[in-house]
Amino acid sequence: MKKDYMKEYKDAYTPFLVKEEASRCLLCLDAPCSKACPAGTNPAKFIRSVRFSNIKGAAETVRINNILGSICARVCPTERYCQLGCSRSGIDKPIDIGRIQRYITDFETTNRMRILERKKDNGKKIAVVGSGPGGLSIAGLLAIEGYNVSVYEKENKIGGYLRYGIPEYRLPSSIVDMEIKRIKDLGVDFYTNIKIGKDISLSTLQLQNDAVVLAVGTSKGKTLDMFKNNKYCITAVELLKQIKDNQGNVKLPSNVLVIGGGDVAMDVNTSLKLLRVEQVSDVVYETYKEFRASREEKETALENNVSIIDGYMPISVKDNIVTFKHRFIDSTITIKADLIVLAVGQEVDTQGLNIDFEKGEVKEKSYRIGGSNVFYVGDISHNEKTVVHAVRSAKEVAYAIKTYLGGK
Repeated sequence: MKKDYMKEYKDAYTPFLVKEEASRCLLCLDAPCSKACPAGTNPAKFIRSVRFSNIKGAAETVRINNILGSICARVCPTERYCQLGCSRSGIDKPIDIGRIQRYITDFETTNRMRILERKKDNGKKIAVVGSGPGGLSIAGLLAIEGYNVSVYEKENKIGGYLRYGIPEYRLPSSIVDMEIKRIKDLGVDFYTNIKIGKDISLSTLQLQNDAVVLAVGTSKGKTLDMFKNNKYCITAVELLKQIKDNQGNVKLPSNVLVIGGGDVAMDVNTSLKLLRVEQVSDVVYETYKEFRASREEKETALENNVSIIDGYMPISVKDNIVTFKHRFIDSTITIKADLIVLAVGQEVDTQGLNIDFEKGEVKEKSYRIGGSNVFYVGDISHNEKTVVHAVRSAKEVAYAIKTYLGGK
């Protein structure tokens, strides 16, 4: 029986099961799982706390080290990071660190724990442009240090890609709301429906604040020239936003073609199947051994009977009929679909920012732009495009801003 789009796909651990999973930990000295976490969440410490029934201490470890702990527990590709480093892998299989972290943060929420506290007001003002994972993280971290932080979001809801891009079955909106509330409780002010460069200029923000942080993300879906102005075509970013913004209540055809093989493509694939689309075909440029999508996301799509065809690239399109050619063998396929979804990458919306971008990233390598008071964080920085890396870059930017403004 298929699961519903509005319900979390993976079941949560019970108190018994989380203790059992934590007991598998080898209690490594200088634990490789903690070394492998980009955000420095320290899984070795919080797993040890769970193993010895100190869930409150585990929650403190997660939240102090990772301001978006509840979100990362659900969406972090742990197979690439902490679980890849897990010593247990050499015996049977790695500890399911993400689900343990989810149990801990759910415990934190249920018991209304308030772990993070704001320090004394230091009189400095910071503006953050964008409220995705990078923007929320840097806003919260700076607020803890006593800065007066204002976040400007172009959409009518806070959360950026967390709100509009990650499907409900992976990241419930209630979890995003809870994380935003924690950051609001630290004294952060949020302003929606404001586009920097249109409603307020970047130079005005610079004058009004001691520092400005760009956290605009790569929220614009890329397309391919042959699909431009095609009425049957939509980008993955647009479709995922429509689905999540309407809580899955969207009209979809019975036959959909997806083009792309990354995590976003897999999100589209599984979302469509959970919304009862009969036939979902995903044609991917990469072969299976080259796949960019996480193993878990790919397996979830396959569990839901998505047809994945690897190694093909589109060579022509006429209305809703697309012809593909294999990269290595003499083979072509033609697919006719009622809807074509392009999941071929994302880029930054540069309009009004007057910043030099290259391949969707700020061209300058440091987190500060020239000699100005403008910094940048998240997907437009030179990091992997994941939530956990957004948290990591936010920590590094917070340190850079404190140094810039004369903090200790």
